[in-house]
Amino acid sequence: MMRSFTKKSVGTLTLGEKLKKLRSERRMSLGEASRQTMIQAKYLEYLEEGVYAKLPVDVYVRGFLRSYAEFLGVEEKVLLRMYDKEIGIRKNLDERQGVKKEKKEAISVSSFVFTPKMLAVSLAFLLVFGGFFYLYNEIGSFASTPRLVILSPDKNYVTDGNSVTVEGVTDRDAKLFLNGAPILVSDDGKFREGVTVQSGTNVISIRAVNKFNKEATETLNVQSNLQDSQSAENSTEPAAQSGDDVSGISNQKGLEMEVRVDPGPIWVSAEVDGNLVFSGTMLTGAIQAFKADSKIVLNSGKGNATFVKFNGKDIGALSGNAGAVRGVTFTADTKY
Repeated sequence: MMRSFTKKSVGTLTLGEKLKKLRSERRMSLGEASRQTMIQAKYLEYLEEGVYAKLPVDVYVRGFLRSYAEFLGVEEKVLLRMYDKEIGIRKNLDERQGVKKEKKEAISVSSFVFTPKMLAVSLAFLLVFGGFFYLYNEIGSFASTPRLVILSPDKNYVTDGNSVTVEGVTDRDAKLFLNGAPILVSDDGKFREGVTVQSGTNVISIRAVNKFNKEATETLNVQSNLQDSQSAENSTEPAAQSGDDVSGISNQKGLEMEVRVDPGPIWVSAEVDGNLVFSGTMLTGAIQAFKADSKIVLNSGKGNATFVKFNGKDIGALSGNAGAVRGVTFTADTKY
């Protein structure tokens, strides 16, 4: 009695099938694999389909396999061994069948693969480069003076008033001084400061100092044609007679005040009837005048150098101290 045998095929993956399986496991298309490995998609397809005749010369194919192995995370020796085996089999078959081997042209390809190791190296390079760039900037800042650009007023400015607005731009980390007094600089390096001047020629010096103590200076000449109000009043107002009441102003309508600084510059602000009407720097001898219905509040950066005339009466300095004074209030009931 004859026994029948069932033939069983033992499946062994070819190189192309193995490559396709590994790529599929990574859920990646041929296009994506091509972008990652810098190997043309058509050559990856030829490898997976086993169309070796359309591949370039052998040295490039081996380069492809090494790069693809690194990308897929497998041993390159395994893929190269499978490739050599399949190439040997096909060569023997072609020789038996008398197939003439076509000459293949060499091509220019890149075997570059962007791997995690290369990513780490790239990041390290960027950090080192960034460090050198930072040091270069710091050395440049140390060697150079700070930027200082005055946008207004002009260097030789003429006005009929008693105030100008100085504005410009400097380095955002620079310290700024107007005639020696500090003024504020915004986060983007811009500054704007109101300056009260006296009649005649006023010299305004703007100085910027960076963190390396490098300085830049700009000087402005401001000519004010405003007549000295104090002199005008002295020539027109009658002298106070004995018996005149100058200790209070309760019988007068409204409030009048003149503020003068000497020596300056000094930062001064004034609120009139609850509204801020002035905030800026006053130069030596400069005068600001205010009128109010019921209340004037003064702030000064230097009390003993800020002098006040209130409703025609010279009351002297705001304070006997050289420090800042704030919230000094004048009303109709104020007596000095």
